[in-house]
Amino acid sequence: MSTKCLIVGISGQTGSYLTRELLKNNFEVIGTTRDKENLNPVNLIKLNLDIKNIQIISLEPSDPRQVFSCLLKHKPDRIFNLSGQTSVSLSFQQPAHAIDSIANSCLNFLEAIRAIGLDTRYFNAGSSECFGDTGGKPANELTLHKPNSPYAVAKSSAIQLTRIARDAYGIHSCTGILSNHESPLRSERFVTKKIISDLKKVQKGKLENIKLGNLNVVRDWGWAFEYAQAIHKVLDNIEPDDYIIATGESNSLSNFVEKTCKFLDLDFDKSVCIDEKFKRPLDLSTSLLNPQKIYKKLGWKANIKFDLIIEKLLNEEYF
Repeated sequence: MSTKCLIVGISGQTGSYLTRELLKNNFEVIGTTRDKENLNPVNLIKLNLDIKNIQIISLEPSDPRQVFSCLLKHKPDRIFNLSGQTSVSLSFQQPAHAIDSIANSCLNFLEAIRAIGLDTRYFNAGSSECFGDTGGKPANELTLHKPNSPYAVAKSSAIQLTRIARDAYGIHSCTGILSNHESPLRSERFVTKKIISDLKKVQKGKLENIKLGNLNVVRDWGWAFEYAQAIHKVLDNIEPDDYIIATGESNSLSNFVEKTCKFLDLDFDKSVCIDEKFKRPLDLSTSLLNPQKIYKKLGWKANIKFDLIIEKLLNEEYF
């Protein structure tokens, strides 16, 4: 019998890469989307995945009854919960949705696993946003959380709920605390995709300049394809635990834009315009991360880093 995996939020960037990783390892994949009939599988298709090899089902993760029924029916061996609101900016406009789609959805899966008594492994997609501004010291898995947005609050809650399920109920539940991870599969609302797309338009004369908000933020940017491999390693390990998934190198958004301009032979000062409307009410200034635990315990290390990520995004490379 093959291992049955449930990917919650299969059509997103990370869900698509993870689907490829699991199919490659001969796992059975069931993917959820909120409305199966209106699923746009463009990301899966871009990765040359045959949709016929994937069972797609409708599921609203924030509805506990739907989650319970889904797990009772399919009894997955592994659950990868990648769904929920993905935008920090949007969470300031829709804070209740952030909490419901991330924290409450996580709790629904953990409670369903406990109530049914499933011997199921559960992965929670955490975020390095939960640490808030790390200042000059890289955060590790024991660093206190200081969330600075409704999105980060929701992610922090889900991380703690996952840990409690592991420690109190013996559920094989893990969190991957993911730093920013990029690929051409990103939607236009993510700043890296916007930078790449709009600066290409500037280069071609289709746009005068690109409008951005705060360029001083510092982030750890990784490659989504590698992060999917890390997620698989985290849940595949016999001992459940939480791991930071990051490159260990951080750069400013200004540096990201400058490097992109350089690759495209554009003048930074003429190509970039700062617009106050793109600034968030609160912003995490500096995110520094220490991924040594996942390297020492699971042997995973990011190989694709900042400059190469920008090149791959510009060339629309998926791997």
